[in-house]
Amino acid sequence: MYKVLVLIVFATVSLSVADDQYTTKFDSINIDEILKNDRLLQGYCNCLLDKGPCNEDGTALKSVIPEALATECAKCNDKQKEGSKKVLRFLIDTKRECFDPLEEKYDPKGEYRKRYKEHAEKAGIKI
Repeated sequence: MYKVLVLIVFATVSLSVADDQYTTKFDSINIDEILKNDRLLQGYCNCLLDKGPCNEDGTALKSVIPEALATECAKCNDKQKEGSKKVLRFLIDTKRECFDPLEEKYDPKGEYRKRYKEHAEKAGIKI
């Protein structure tokens, strides 16, 4: 499930696909600011869950989630991976009402949870 939340960071970082990596266009976004703002964070959750409108960033994020999950986020840079860990910890620890439905939508068979469990545990994330 680690990689699902790699993508949740991307809700805050908003990615679009480049040839061999996701864009770094949004790498300077302050993730902490978004995580601390319930309105912004809920907007991204609603977008990803098809429960609300998406801005350009949310739309880009939704388009990369399946690929990023399938490829272990092969097109992510180190900053995006670190931001993902931060978002994952935050959602699991404080926003299960967002994390659980996202996991249900993007990993309905639990395939990614199993595949990435060890990665998450090594990063200190308890899923």
